Amino acid sequence: MAFEESELILTDKGEIYHLGIRPEDIAHKIIVVGDQDRVELITDLFDEVKHKSRHREFVCHTGTYKGKEISVISTGIGTDNIDIVINELDALVNIDFETRTLKDEKISLEIVRIGTSGILHDDIPVDSFLLSEYSYGLDNVAHFYQREIDEETSFLQSKIEEQVKVPKNVIPYLVKASETLNNRFKTDDVQFGITVTSSGFYAPQGRTIRLPLAEPNMIDSFSDFSYKHHRFINLEMETSTLFALSSALGHHATGICLGLANRRKKKFTSNYNTKIVELIKYVLDRF
Repeated sequence: MAFEESELILTDKGEIYHLGIRPEDIAHKIIVVGDQDRVELITDLFDEVKHKSRHREFVCHTGTYKGKEISVISTGIGTDNIDIVINELDALVNIDFETRTLKDEKISLEIVRIGTSGILHDDIPVDSFLLSEYSYGLDNVAHFYQREIDEETSFLQSKIEEQVKVPKNVIPYLVKASETLNNRFKTDDVQFGITVTSSGFYAPQGRTIRLPLAEPNMIDSFSDFSYKHHRFINLEMETSTLFALSSALGHHATGICLGLANRRKKKFTSNYNTKIVELIKYVLDRF
């Protein structure tokens, strides 16, 4: 069955609609970042860059690092943009654009998000590297898709729901990162645990300036949660949809963030420029 023009939108140059790239423009190892400027910060470390493009907020560079072909793509902020990026990346590798049909042999991408985030525990220092084992989504994107949820994840979500407090109209979901990828990044240099993915930066992350919060105790309830070895370590805005859609489509995805702000201690980094480059090198050398 062919995908209709209104569902799989291609340009007259054979590019996927939002990302503005063709199948030959991307590698099968992909780093996604929120910030457009972070793309070049990463690819400045490459041995060579063979492709550069920019369309809307989506900057894409593809090249090689120590003999490995890698693409780096900016997503912009939020899970709504991740919905676009993951669906279009999958289409680029698993749909024949000439016939608009699925390929017989599917390609499984490896996708790592390098981001920044808030820290949820007193004992995690600012500038720590934070690896997501799970993401707890406070956004709604994954609810629009049919997905299989394994028993272990479902049980852990039930334990979380017994302890954490979110606004009454929010329906969270829990999704697991790729263990295959995480095994490459788990060292003594990183903290790992559950990431909270919010749908905004202010109230959805427990910040209030002029408007009061619907659930004032939400952030403290995440910080206080504990079940066996599981705990929430950080808070950001993209990972839940990245994990949910990647796993549903047969791709491997994880996220590793630099902890910029300790929300419990009210501290913010003074060392971002140095530490983000350290994190980038850490990921590149293990990807």
